[in-house]
Amino acid sequence: MRDAGPIAGRRPGIFGRRPGIFAGRSPGIEAKGDAGTSSARRESRTGFGGRADIAICTFHPVTGGVIEQTGASRSSLALGNLRALVILTVVAFHSVMAYLGSLGAAAFPFDDPPYKWRAFPIIDLHRFYGFDVFCAWQDVYLMSLMFFLSALFTWPSLARKGSRRFLSDRFLRLGVPFAFALVVVMPIALYPVYRMSAIDPSVADYVRHYLALPFWPNGPMWFLWQLLALTVVAAGLHRFVPHWIGFLVRCASRAGARPGRYFIGLAIACTLAYVPLALAFTPWTWSNYGPFSLQFSRPLLYAVLYLAGLGVGAHGLERGLLAPDGMLARRWAVWLAGALTAFLAWMGLTALVMSYTPAAPLGLQVVVDSCFALACASGCFFVIGACLRFATMRSRMLASLANNAFGIYLLHYGFVVWLQYALLGVALFAIAKAMAVFGGALALAWTTAIVMRLVPFGSRLIGAERLVWAPASSFPGKLTAELTRKLTENLTGNPAGNLAGGLARERQFDERQFDGDHAQFPPPSLAR
Repeated sequence: MRDAGPIAGRRPGIFGRRPGIFAGRSPGIEAKGDAGTSSARRESRTGFGGRADIAICTFHPVTGGVIEQTGASRSSLALGNLRALVILTVVAFHSVMAYLGSLGAAAFPFDDPPYKWRAFPIIDLHRFYGFDVFCAWQDVYLMSLMFFLSALFTWPSLARKGSRRFLSDRFLRLGVPFAFALVVVMPIALYPVYRMSAIDPSVADYVRHYLALPFWPNGPMWFLWQLLALTVVAAGLHRFVPHWIGFLVRCASRAGARPGRYFIGLAIACTLAYVPLALAFTPWTWSNYGPFSLQFSRPLLYAVLYLAGLGVGAHGLERGLLAPDGMLARRWAVWLAGALTAFLAWMGLTALVMSYTPAAPLGLQVVVDSCFALACASGCFFVIGACLRFATMRSRMLASLANNAFGIYLLHYGFVVWLQYALLGVALFAIAKAMAVFGGALALAWTTAIVMRLVPFGSRLIGAERLVWAPASSFPGKLTAELTRKLTENLTGNPAGNLAGGLARERQFDERQFDGDHAQFPPPSLAR
């Protein structure tokens, strides 16, 4: 999601694991200063307890000097806050899956095809049909939105690095977390699923049954390999047909003043990409091949949104579709009405299709699938427009969520499944259980992501700045202690005393801090 183009120097990432929206630094913050310099800028903010002078600074990983950071643009702030809101939606989506009103009465057997526990790992007897509507809406647009956001900064990174270096970096940034999830996260997360239907619930027996599965369960981590595949496509376009980006940029350049025309073109492309595959394979069919899972109806749909993100990002964030004062932001209510209309039409027609035995008429299926594509495109436009209109404020909590979003995404699934399993025997309403799972999983994943950033491997795994404890004897340590003391005094009104040290962010000493490709916004597997 950067340094080429009209927003040179800005680093607002979208679900990338690098500086920016899914990365270590707050979105849109720009690093300045030469190595070896030490300076800090104080920014005046109005906090809960009144005005507070908060110094925003970062230490150079080699010299220890302070690198000055400037404020983010409105579009960058909106995209950063959107990143935080999306990770909240991801965790919420998985948290409520055990309490859908449409689920059956019994858990799905671990060893029996078609292995439906991949979509619904835990099934609770307490239900709420409102969760079905919430999950259906997220399933329509959220994944496509994430592919769009993930592509925003890809082209500037390709232009700067070249295809070969870009691909090697992407294989490292996406492939290693994907492997970590397959080997560590998913086996731990799925043990409660096995216990739900196991005769012998021992760990040893679970390992035998897990290894006997005809595929490698990856849960919501499938997004990583599909995003990696699309980055390969982007690199191929850059290497062999770079003029294609000119066409995408020209389309994006007209979207600022006339987003309706851009939307019509995008909706047509989404329909052409989705409907034929949905008719051929049904909208719901998933398949696993080794560690790779795929929903047959949607790869081309995701590709369309990804290419749209390439064009919008290459054109620039402060103009065109993502302009904070553009028509998309000002007409957010229109996009909300369109998104709800298309979504409700899709839901009603889907119920009608499912009432036919054995199959609905072909014409009706085409209409239903077209409504899905329309609801997908309009849902993406509404969410982006609403964030550009209302989410341009600064928030330390949202900034922290954005900074740790990729780590939360990578880790939250295990916490969600285990908490759902732990609450099976608790006599609570479904809403109360879902809220408990959501709050607990978010807090645990968020905390774990922060702790992982204290370790070099952990910070590199989740693509965030490393947090280090700076000794008070060092210059950064003294400065951090003084800033922490001043911050505490301003926010609480009570002197904090002279602190011995403090947490400082250490930039990864590679091109992470300068790379414009924020290619990781792993959203949830909304049906997995």
